[in-house]
Amino acid sequence: MDLNTDPSNDRTSKATGPTVPDHPVFCTIIPPHILDNLAQSDDPARHEPARRTLEHDHARRTRRREVAARTTAPGEPGADADKPTRTIYDAGHQENLPGTKVHSESDGPSRDASVNRAHAGLGATFDFYLKTYHRKSIDGAGLALDATVHYGQKYDNAFWDGERMVFGDGDNDLFKDFTIPVDVIGHELTHGVTQYTANLDYHGQSGALNESVSDVFGSLIKQYALGQTADQADWLIGADLLGPNVTGKALRSMKAPGTAYDDDVLGKDPQPATMKGYVKTMDDNGGVHINSGIPNHAFYLFASKLGGKAWERAGQVWYDVLTGGELPKAATFADFAKLTIKAAQARFGTGDEHEAVVKAWSQVGLSAK
Repeated sequence: MDLNTDPSNDRTSKATGPTVPDHPVFCTIIPPHILDNLAQSDDPARHEPARRTLEHDHARRTRRREVAARTTAPGEPGADADKPTRTIYDAGHQENLPGTKVHSESDGPSRDASVNRAHAGLGATFDFYLKTYHRKSIDGAGLALDATVHYGQKYDNAFWDGERMVFGDGDNDLFKDFTIPVDVIGHELTHGVTQYTANLDYHGQSGALNESVSDVFGSLIKQYALGQTADQADWLIGADLLGPNVTGKALRSMKAPGTAYDDDVLGKDPQPATMKGYVKTMDDNGGVHINSGIPNHAFYLFASKLGGKAWERAGQVWYDVLTGGELPKAATFADFAKLTIKAAQARFGTGDEHEAVVKAWSQVGLSAK
């Protein structure tokens, strides 16, 4: 596909066509299509948590719009902005936020494993952005990182609501405790990074890019924490989240979109790897969790071709685009592809990096001309 055209897109971002109103991000790591499948189960132990989660997530989207409306630009970073300030709260299986404060930055380890994992995951994300891209917390100015654990009754999700991370305990059947996978924590907090930078609209291709950027950096945060190179990484999102009764490896696969799971209850992974499989739908804000497989796969191809530590070159290019100020809020895949090609050349010249990113986009059906 020519980067200058985009017949698969389901919205128009040009001044000459209709526009879709902004949809502020309320992102949950478990996408609606999985919960919809679970909600149809004949087993009450499975459909009841799914239905409660869906009802909850619908209600939380209203609050997310209110938070986004009052989000302001961060101030100048203070003297301690290069050190994390983490506070963990316990919702006590209720749905009132933030809950009871149970852990501060200076406290020692808690007796609650969920508290410790949340604290560590926030720290891993903070360290990654600081040490790889010199970014001081998710807003670039040392924003304190708050999280709430033990949210709701068998709540099958985790989310960033514009102010804090919130973790459910899962149902201990299909999903484990949502504090377990560090890439899930990194994914959700990266929605905060996007919120403070490109602020991509959460609909259609810009929404799929919003999701993909979070998957990319969530995966890189896991790779960074484990000291993995691109060839050592599994390129899976949420590999430690699925319970023993699920036939699958993870929620998503960047290496092979569409293969993460194939389960009688969850359904089959619907993500396409290329533009040939692009899904036009009105569900899930225009398929943001489905079509994100395409830019996810492009990043995997780019990073794998370069080899080494994926955050150093491939990740740097993606970060340059996210924070560079040129990415439109209503960006299409074509917009993003062109900017990554431009960014690779600006930072690394016309060598391996430029060649690899052009080829990666071509392989998923977006060719530079």
